[in-house]
Amino acid sequence: MPKLVNKDAERLNPCLKEQQMSYQCLDKNAFDQEKCQKYFDNYNTCKKFWGKIYSDRRARGIQPYLPNIEDRAKIKEDYMNSVKNQT
Repeated sequence: MPKLVNKDAERLNPCLKEQQMSYQCLDKNAFDQEKCQKYFDNYNTCKKFWGKIYSDRRARGIQPYLPNIEDRAKIKEDYMNSVKNQT
């Protein structure tokens, strides 16, 4: 599978790195999905997180619904800090 590295692919898919890592694991392990479960779990967690961000921004009228690439690290950091403060 070709590696997507252009900015449009990254802009449209905030989980591109996780997706590529799961593909690489499958390639490396002769498509044995059991050996790559942690990569699938990580990708699914990523998709759920950014799906919630997308929905929240859309509901609040914030555009773009999917944050710009340069804003994503800060959004993840803020989320992680809020989770830590809840415990």
